Order: sequence, then C-alpha cells, then structure tokens
Amino acid sequence: MRRTNEELRINLQNVEESTVDERAPPLPIKAPPMPFSPVIMDTVIPATSMGPKVTFTGVEDPEAHLIAFHTQMMLSGGFDAVYCKLFMSTLAGTALDWFVNLPNGNITSFDQFSTMFKEQYIVNKVPLTISYDLFDVKQYQGESLKEFLNRFGVQVVRLNTKDEAMTVHAFTKGVLPRPFRDSLIRCFPRTFCEISRRAMAHITTEDLVTEKRSSVGPV
Repeated sequence: MRRTNEELRINLQNVEESTVDERAPPLPIKAPPMPFSPVIMDTVIPATSMGPKVTFTGVEDPEAHLIAFHTQMMLSGGFDAVYCKLFMSTLAGTALDWFVNLPNGNITSFDQFSTMFKEQYIVNKVPLTISYDLFDVKQYQGESLKEFLNRFGVQVVRLNTKDEAMTVHAFTKGVLPRPFRDSLIRCFPRTFCEISRRAMAHITTEDLVTEKRSSVGPV
C-alpha cells in the first residue's frame, strides 16, 4: 500500500512537470492605445531617472508647472521620449483625462507635447504683474522692518523688475516713517541690495540696543 501511494505521488509530480513545460509562455502586457507615437511608447525609462514630484490637476498655472518639471528633470536628465513619459506621469484628474483623450499616436516630441499642454490650459496662466505694483506693498503697523523687507523682497523676485530706481523708490514709499526711512532719505540708496544691507545693519543695531536695555533692567 505504501509503495502504491509513493508511485502515485511520483506519477502526479511527473504530470505536473510536463504540464509546466508544455504551458505557453506568459504574454506581455499590451499597453492600450495612447497619444504617444510608437517610438515614444517603445522607449524604456532608465532606472536612474527620478520621477518628478510635481502634479498638475488642470487648475494650476501651466507655465509654472513646466518650470517646476524642467527644474526637477535637471537632476535626473533624460532625452525627449523620457521627458514625454515622465511629464505624462505628472498629470492627474481632468488633466489626465485630457491627455488620454488626445488622438492616438499624435505626440511625437516633448516640444509638441508641452506646446499642446500650454495651449490647453492657457486660461490658468497667472497674469503678468508690472513693476509699479511694488508701490502697493506697504509696511503694516506692528510689522517689523525685517518682516517688511522679506515681504517686499518676495515681490521684487516675483515681478522680476530690472528698474532699480523704481524698486528703491517703491521701498522708500512703502516703509513706515521711522528712523530707517529717515536714513534712506538722508542718503538715498542706489539698489535694493544696498537697502537690504543697510536694513540688516539697522536691525542688528536695534537688537543690540534692545538687548542692552533689557540686561540693565529698571533702575
């Protein structure tokens, strides 16, 4: 009886092995039709390429998204087809719906892809601001000079203004009438960088005076 069971086990194992040998190899997963050309579809993304950590859902500024994408792609590099596939991976929500509904095989380059993307979402583009908007930046009551300097500096970068004279004039108009503003009027600065250096020196001096007063204490 024991021998018979052993023979049955061996026979069953032989049948299973022959079934595995005769089994057809697994079929590769076939990608559904996509807007990318066959050349892009057949391109394999290198393992060293890091996926960008940005997302576009259809409501953001397309120009800002492209800038963020390009900035991150500088770290991993890649060629045209890789750019196309990785940019596709940043799309979500209605933006991804827009992409998958494009004509099959229509996209042949990243330049074409990015142009189509910008044209589709041009209404989301943040309108350009102009340099004289700096005159709207005013120091609040209770806002420290350092806080105002930082807030004003953010606007200078955002506006990308090249007019130093206008920037200096706008800051002088916006800062509250206190000793630092008086010093600017007495010796008018030429650039915003000069304002920043003088402001930080003024802030440091004020901090030292305050610290000295607090260490002396009431008499």
